[in-house]
Amino acid sequence: MTPAEPTEPALAARARAVLCDTYARVPVTLVAGEGSWVTTDDGTRLLDCVGGIAVNVLGHAHPAWVAAITRQAARLGHTSNLYYTSPQVDLAERLVQSAFPSRVFFSNSGAEANETAIKVARKWGQRHRGGAHTIVTFAGAFHGRTLATLAATGSARYGDPFRPLPQGFRQVARGDPGQLAAAVDDEAVAVLVEPIQGEGGVALIGDDELRELRRLCDERDCLLLLDEVQSGMGRTGRMWAHQWAGIVPDVMTVAKGLAGGMPIGATLVGPRADVLEPGDHGSTFGGNPLACAAALAVLETLASERLIERADQVGEQLKEELLSLAAAGLPIAEIRGRGLMLGVGLTRPIAAETARAALAEGLLVNPIGDRTLRLVPPLILTEAEATLAASLVGRALATAAAGTGPTRG
Repeated sequence: MTPAEPTEPALAARARAVLCDTYARVPVTLVAGEGSWVTTDDGTRLLDCVGGIAVNVLGHAHPAWVAAITRQAARLGHTSNLYYTSPQVDLAERLVQSAFPSRVFFSNSGAEANETAIKVARKWGQRHRGGAHTIVTFAGAFHGRTLATLAATGSARYGDPFRPLPQGFRQVARGDPGQLAAAVDDEAVAVLVEPIQGEGGVALIGDDELRELRRLCDERDCLLLLDEVQSGMGRTGRMWAHQWAGIVPDVMTVAKGLAGGMPIGATLVGPRADVLEPGDHGSTFGGNPLACAAALAVLETLASERLIERADQVGEQLKEELLSLAAAGLPIAEIRGRGLMLGVGLTRPIAAETARAALAEGLLVNPIGDRTLRLVPPLILTEAEATLAASLVGRALATAAAGTGPTRG
């Protein structure tokens, strides 16, 4: 039986009374999850291809993740960064081994990780570039919602209500080498880029483009800052998306999937950029033992269950099955992204309608703008679940394109 289109849950009225009105929430209340599935308060099961916005890489309630958090919570949950803890050092070592020679600053979110990268670049510019401080970013970027990361994002939609924003950011169009070269001038200290722009419609920065960015930053004596908050942790079929291009950044930011649902961010700072000293930066909760234990469980499970390889293989399957919907006449223009970070580009502005229809069919997907559906499911997604997801996307697209209500059981 196909689920009926949900109405506003009873919890919504209570939420409006006590929660700031900052989210356009989907009208369901989630109460449980297992694997790639979540359950609502009325018992409906939904295939989760949002995954907490690319966070739940192990899905929901993975036994290794639950066990790691339970053990650590019973032992030591929080200490602040006035003291050493083994989980934090263990996690930093694992991250460095997976990426490039660096040292790690832990925070609580992707925005905070990017704030750290911005501070690193600014101090590096003072020390090594005669005070150069401008950071070059790209149209379509999304780097967070703090004031500095809003300025880096450069979107009027996100930033205009909070002006004046911090200065020192310069945005260029993607795919315009001349504009980029002109922007990386004597005032520029760094280029900040997402290998795949998640909020920008799952737009892939090509491998050749990343290699050219690395070359340009070397030529102009600037830092290359990579925002892997969404594209990292094996999601694209490599541990880090930039590894497809064979480059090494000066600084890389990580969050979302790092601890599989526990709040954590990390900034990896390579030797060239390593300028932070005691007192320069701090975070009370950053890298606390509980979050680090969860992240270690994620890293160990990615390896033991070969989930990075699975993301590549199942992602390719899902991409091909989505493309077959276009061949069948549904309004799909292209499939963007890599691995299990995919964007369904639509030929018509019906993304929101399609997401609503998908919910009624039993599938969670995320509309980006009016012409993109984002699919960032758990990396444990099976081949059968990928096939089901594509089928449900197809049914939802047919409903939205026809302008009819959702199918009801």
